[in-house]
Amino acid sequence: MTSFSVISDSCQAMLTMSPFPRSRVSAASFVGGANFHGLSARLLMKILSTELLSIVRKEAESGRLSSNIADGLEELFFNYRNAVLQSGVPGANEIILSNMAVLFDRILLDEEVPFEFSSHHVAIREPFDYYMFSQNYIRPLIDFRNSYVGNISLFHEVNQKLQQGHNIILISNHQSEADPAVISLLLERTHPCIGEKMTYVAGDRVIVDPLCKPFSMGRNLLCVYSKKHMDDDPKLTESKKKANTRTLKELALLLRAGSQLIWIAPSGGRDRPDPHTGEWSPAPFDASSVDNMRRLLEYSNVPGHIYPLALLCYEIMPPPPQVEKHIGERRKISFHGVGLSIAPELKFETVDGCSNPEEAKEAYAQALYDSVTEQYDVLKSAIYGYDGVNASNSVVTLSQPWK
Repeated sequence: MTSFSVISDSCQAMLTMSPFPRSRVSAASFVGGANFHGLSARLLMKILSTELLSIVRKEAESGRLSSNIADGLEELFFNYRNAVLQSGVPGANEIILSNMAVLFDRILLDEEVPFEFSSHHVAIREPFDYYMFSQNYIRPLIDFRNSYVGNISLFHEVNQKLQQGHNIILISNHQSEADPAVISLLLERTHPCIGEKMTYVAGDRVIVDPLCKPFSMGRNLLCVYSKKHMDDDPKLTESKKKANTRTLKELALLLRAGSQLIWIAPSGGRDRPDPHTGEWSPAPFDASSVDNMRRLLEYSNVPGHIYPLALLCYEIMPPPPQVEKHIGERRKISFHGVGLSIAPELKFETVDGCSNPEEAKEAYAQALYDSVTEQYDVLKSAIYGYDGVNASNSVVTLSQPWK
């Protein structure tokens, strides 16, 4: 049996570990059918964790897995383990082992048979459900006791408009690779269809980084090259521009069909902390990106709406302090409260504009950015200022809809 098959078989056993003692026979197959009768849960988990990491090292030694990926997986394992243990969630050891085993399995599978993303990628839900894998992996990293949603009634409004065939574009800041799962998990109880239906305008890094690909495969994506990385390799600049043009055509076709929910971060990448103060805030929006989305929405001949959306979740999976050119960033992971907020629809014609089209374009992008920043500050007060729902104001009403 290959290492890949061992991980695949063990995942099935570990995912059914409830209650733990009943799983010992199944889990024992993970290490060659050894007899673990009488061992404590903690000791058994330590043995299984060691074996899981051993499989990764053997794959690297055989040349089937690059040493960089193997090192990244090992670091990710310990960072994820520490974060989930910090959460105090019942059955933390089983959750850690099962989620990491599934992730290792998916990464090894992709190394064996690489998956290629198309310009418009539709979430893979079967035979393996990558969407639920992502949900289950990120869920134990969220401190729901200290997490909040702003203006939950507006998500109901969004859902109604989608059912009527309208298009919705969410103009958002971008904090971490976990953003899609955070959105879905915070709306899971009240609006599960929003998380499943949403299509994300995604940069190329999340579809080429081996540690990120399994999570991306579970989301609906429109794949583009970010302006920040357009010229990383000058020889590829022209082909990247052509790829972006193809994706825009795909987006135009989707919008003409109606009932589309599109998320985009017009900053072109994740937010970063201020290098001097260490404070986090939404990165400025690129006005041309906002205007492109507005025009595509307008030309679709389907009713369309643009809403400002704020995300605060950098703690659970923060990006590197600076933008990196190379693929394979280090993953730091934490257990922390997160926030999501949406503001009322913002129409282009209602923004105090100018007769100059370029100035009007800038003014609209700035108005959206100001709304996102205002919502972000409320979430920040609720989570980091420990004000909770009392941080609500006339613009943002906070709640915990999972309660």
